[in-house]
Amino acid sequence: MAKKKLYLIDGNSLLYRSYYGIQRLSTSKGFPTNAVFGFISMLKKLMEREKPHYLGIVFDVKGPTIRHKAFKDYKANRKPMPEDLVVQIPVIKKILRAFNIPLFEQENYEADDVLGSLAQRASSHNVLSVIVTNDKDLFQLVDKLTIVYNPVKEISLDEKKVKEHFGVSPSQVVDVLALWGDASDNIPGVPGIGEKTSKALINQFGSLEKLLNNLDNIEKTRLQEKIKQNLEQLKLSQQLATIEKGLDVKFNLEDFSVSEPNYKELIPIFQELEFSSLLAEYMKKPKSTKKHYRVIFEEKALRELIAKIKRAKFVSLDTETDSAFPTQARLVGLSFSIKPNHAFYLPLRHDYPNAPSQLPKEQALNLLKKVLADPKIKKIGQNIKYDYIVLKKEGIRVQGMDLDSMILSYLLEPNWGKHNLNRLALTYLQVKTISYNDIVGKGKNEVTIDAVDIDRVAPYACQDADLTLQLSSLLWPKVKEENLDSLYRKFELPLIEVLADMEMWGVKIDTQALKNLSSELEYELGHLREKIYDISGEEFNINSPQQLASILFDKLNLPASRRTKITKSYSTSVNILQELAGDYPIAQYTLKYRKLAKLKSGYADSLPLLLNPATGRIHTSYNQTVAATGRLSSSDPNLQNIPVKGDLGRRFREAFIPAQGHLFLSADYSQVELRVLAHLSKDPALIETFLHDRDIHEETAERVFGNASILFKEEKRRRAKIINFSMIYGASAFSLAKELETSTSEAQDFIDLYYEKYPKVRQFLEKKVKDAQEKGFSETIFGRKRQVPELQHKDKMIQQAGRRIALNTPIQGSAADLMKKAMIDIWREMKRKDLKSKMILQVHDELVFEVPDAEKDDMEILVKEKMENVFPLKAPLKVHLSWGVNWAEAK
Repeated sequence: MAKKKLYLIDGNSLLYRSYYGIQRLSTSKGFPTNAVFGFISMLKKLMEREKPHYLGIVFDVKGPTIRHKAFKDYKANRKPMPEDLVVQIPVIKKILRAFNIPLFEQENYEADDVLGSLAQRASSHNVLSVIVTNDKDLFQLVDKLTIVYNPVKEISLDEKKVKEHFGVSPSQVVDVLALWGDASDNIPGVPGIGEKTSKALINQFGSLEKLLNNLDNIEKTRLQEKIKQNLEQLKLSQQLATIEKGLDVKFNLEDFSVSEPNYKELIPIFQELEFSSLLAEYMKKPKSTKKHYRVIFEEKALRELIAKIKRAKFVSLDTETDSAFPTQARLVGLSFSIKPNHAFYLPLRHDYPNAPSQLPKEQALNLLKKVLADPKIKKIGQNIKYDYIVLKKEGIRVQGMDLDSMILSYLLEPNWGKHNLNRLALTYLQVKTISYNDIVGKGKNEVTIDAVDIDRVAPYACQDADLTLQLSSLLWPKVKEENLDSLYRKFELPLIEVLADMEMWGVKIDTQALKNLSSELEYELGHLREKIYDISGEEFNINSPQQLASILFDKLNLPASRRTKITKSYSTSVNILQELAGDYPIAQYTLKYRKLAKLKSGYADSLPLLLNPATGRIHTSYNQTVAATGRLSSSDPNLQNIPVKGDLGRRFREAFIPAQGHLFLSADYSQVELRVLAHLSKDPALIETFLHDRDIHEETAERVFGNASILFKEEKRRRAKIINFSMIYGASAFSLAKELETSTSEAQDFIDLYYEKYPKVRQFLEKKVKDAQEKGFSETIFGRKRQVPELQHKDKMIQQAGRRIALNTPIQGSAADLMKKAMIDIWREMKRKDLKSKMILQVHDELVFEVPDAEKDDMEILVKEKMENVFPLKAPLKVHLSWGVNWAEAK
């Protein structure tokens, strides 16, 4: 038996499996990457599992082969390779070359022929070939020195296993295929003879040759006749199914040796393809760059560092704390960097057995206070808002905040979703970072960072300050090149301190009101459970999608829809239940049950648990780098998702209360997105409506439906409101029809009428899509950009999603920018006037302030003036102000 194994991969088999196995994966610029990622992942899995010493990959070549010359209709039924797969093949080959894996292909022949010939050459050198494929045709190559490995089922097939798996021995596979034919390759075979019969005949006679020599011994005369009538076709099919094994292929076993990848070539490819996980795995730590990281234990060393910071006039800083939530976190240490690959760690609160003596926190911070509060010394950070809050709690207001690498990255790549240091370092610096969990552990083994040895924390902390400095230096020129520097300086940078103040102040809640609401919700949930159990005839876990699906579709026989990809059980998603709710009460009750259960657990029960014991308030985090449109988002908890509609919405918002002697002021932009649309489209009818302060929805109702409509005035306005906002979000006639509960054709009529009455809107929207197609991005009034790769995609549904993004970004993104600018202007004016009022909540188009009774008049004037005059739109901005003793009343 051969000791050496040569793995030969059927590249096209793996290629198609990868392409169809992963759907809709592309870079932020729209280049499809599903086949590339799937191919490399399967290759990586194979190499980890089998650990081959020798490896080669074979691909088909484009164009006709010897089989096409023998039979012009060979593979005639095959659809052309999808275009978004074609473009990925050169990239895959480029990666494989960077892996130093030899590639093979040969004109006029298929990959199967090259695989067969390579395996034959390997056999002559007493080398065992392992052909990696899902293709049954290659079973014919199996012998004592050739086996097939199926990477999907992860099984190896030798001669015995092929017989067990396929029903005939490897030497009989071609004969079976000749009789049976192959629809995918358009090999005709003998009409009327299928898989089962062909295998039975070959097993009975031993081979096709013996079968043809003994046709009269076939029991069924019908089969005899079929074979006799198709002898030429049978001979052709045998020829087409036979894999060539004698091609003149170069074979030197050492050329197949698996070696280290060419990282210099591989990393930039993974970087361009945005394969973060693969980047992290294959990233090699640079050998040439030495890190100069120091720990500061003495006052003298700290004073020397401060002197260096003063001379540099900038510093990259990072705080180490014992909590991910800045308003709860205690400062444990600080790291600083003023030169790439150089950094300092100042431990302050490490507490573990035999921990070294550290500078007292108060002493160290007193020394640092002046430099940190000096606006002339620029501060650089990664999510510097976190560090600002932590240090503000320690009595230091950081001034001179300059570059935040997280926000810079977000402005450049708003579609990423996450801009953590690890991703940025991998993408921009090709550096794999030490992660937080590498230091503190995970799960039950996780500890707070103050309990970790300083020698372990210091490299991690220094790395963060160092890489942040390097990233900011790299990203800022890119931001300027994209003309995003003004947006950063005027909007995102000043907003950091505004949001930090809001987060630190927090919002007060009435815990008893929420407790009462929780009890009422539990009572209502119990009532719904009884109704659901009565209809189903048994008790079950309503929160389990699988158990619910079993009851609805198996026991009650409700009309089932699609199955889920993971569990393969019928889907019980909101959309499915909504479709059923009109005819089946159990679906209606389940929908309501889910809604109330979510409100109870997500808000009524959880909000009181999130109270900060030190402040008695809830402190959310506002995120500048999550929503691709430029909007702010809220998390831990998400206060932008507090219910607003109906009695329940009112009850929840009543639980948000101001301090004694204060009121809530709610300032809500009126139809800001429609005003932005009017401004950008320059549509005279839209602008006139807003200039004369008329109801835009009533106006649209009259223009679209007219006086002849049989609809009531309120219904016409409701429909017009849906149409107005549908235009902003680029909704299709199908989507609008769903919203209006009408036919698609009638919805399309409404869209056409709308554009007829507002022709400039149509021109504007069409231009925005065209611009996005040409430029690759859509932008706001203030120059915020969002890439729209979806417009270049071949999939029509993805293209439509891209169209919606291209239409929505200038409108919603501009509205978000206006809100940010208004927040900055109001905050600055409140500071200038030294007011005690606080901005406490931001929810899309609404701002909420906590105002002392004595400042009510001042704040009403200030807020209205700053919000309405934040930017001169052609359709003037309008703000609705209201006061209340809770959020519901103010709303």
